[in-house]
Amino acid sequence: MLDVTVSPCPGLRVSVPARLRYHRADPYAVHLDCHVDLEEPITWLFARDLLVDGLEGWAGIGDVTIRRSVADGELLAIALSTPGQTAVLHTPAEPVRGFLELTHRLVPVGTEHRHLDTEGLLRRMLEEAGGAEKFE
Repeated sequence: MLDVTVSPCPGLRVSVPARLRYHRADPYAVHLDCHVDLEEPITWLFARDLLVDGLEGWAGIGDVTIRRSVADGELLAIALSTPGQTAVLHTPAEPVRGFLELTHRLVPVGTEHRHLDTEGLLRRMLEEAGGAEKFE
């Protein structure tokens, strides 16, 4: 579990149990599970490279941005946005760096494409579209 806090309003920090997950079958992605008062965690999916880049500087545009915290450079600030609202999670940078080192041992940078099941993906896409014969 990650030591994550969120600031719902200035001056207040709330702990949010969270964890990072990585799967070889989805080698470009990282999952961030936030366990709040729901039966299932809220899961955010974003690029592994985004997390890597955020450890060194500002990374991302859109729904997820990651950077070192302005107030404390040892913290990573992960901003998660939906229309009309943004939550900024703060977590120590070192456990995230350690997590990324493990993912790079599992799937080194530049070898991600070797772990994709492109034939299976194409087969599923064709099945969902009504079968390959439609495109022959």
